[in-house]
Amino acid sequence: MAGTSLLVLLDDIAAVLDDVALMTKVAAKKTAGVLGDDLALNAEQVSGVRAERELPVVWAVAKGSFKNKLILVPAALLISFIEDQLRANGLNVPLIMPLLMLGGLYLCFEGFEKIAHPFLHSHAEDVADHQALSAAANNPAIDLVAFEKEKIQGAIRTDFVLSAEIIVITLGTVAAVSFSSKVAVLTGIAIIMTVGVYGLVAAIVKMDDAGLYLSQKPNANAISRSVGRVLLAGAPVLMRVLAVVGTLAMFMVGGGIITHGIPVIHHAIEAAAHSANTLPAIGGILAALAPSFLNAIAGVIAGAATLLVVTVIGKILGAFKK
Repeated sequence: MAGTSLLVLLDDIAAVLDDVALMTKVAAKKTAGVLGDDLALNAEQVSGVRAERELPVVWAVAKGSFKNKLILVPAALLISFIEDQLRANGLNVPLIMPLLMLGGLYLCFEGFEKIAHPFLHSHAEDVADHQALSAAANNPAIDLVAFEKEKIQGAIRTDFVLSAEIIVITLGTVAAVSFSSKVAVLTGIAIIMTVGVYGLVAAIVKMDDAGLYLSQKPNANAISRSVGRVLLAGAPVLMRVLAVVGTLAMFMVGGGIITHGIPVIHHAIEAAAHSANTLPAIGGILAALAPSFLNAIAGVIAGAATLLVVTVIGKILGAFKK
């Protein structure tokens, strides 16, 4: 009897782990858009830091990211628990969906702010900021510890917002499962995303150094030198690609969250995809692409509206301060 009970218990544990693994994969796919932007932003955060200090800075930000998730995961679980308790007592008060909507709106705002940046800031301002950053990083008189701390704190603040997005999106994905499964999935996603993001950030920021080493290595063969040149040329291209893909993903993910929370728009997008599917030859392709395309358009519109509101409010508050 004890042996049978143990087998049943092991089978139950295996089933839970299998479900957790499946849900973690789904959550990882849904948070991939945020992950793309997370990579680009965090790689940019360490630009201007001396080469020998890049990896220590990335490690410091990674530790800050783990601390962020130690705050965010319990907070998300508490919100989910409160929502479940309210529902159990007959009160259908959505707590996760409003957070998802706010998070999606923020993603769209961030994405549109990137697009609008050239129109809101002059090229001269950007050049001046970059020159000041480079000068500070290479000036022996500058306190590098204080400079790095500033860079690290800025990166950790950025990570907190993006980590919150990942956790909330994941929580929305597993909203209907048991509390223990939520704990397992959120913990798994938190660890996987942190290790994955900062492992890749470390690889990206050292990509040009690796290329320089291979291309100038004494007695290196032609293949090594060619690989080095490819890495040197590819590093800035990869950064630009990550930035573009990350921005597009912000609109698709953020817009998708917003439209999903507004039933009328969500059903309209589903209807459009269904109509596209009836077209001959390319109907299937259009049906697959239509939701992402329409969600991205919704994200651009939402981001533009939010940026306009934030800008107007900022000017009004600035006028009162004067």
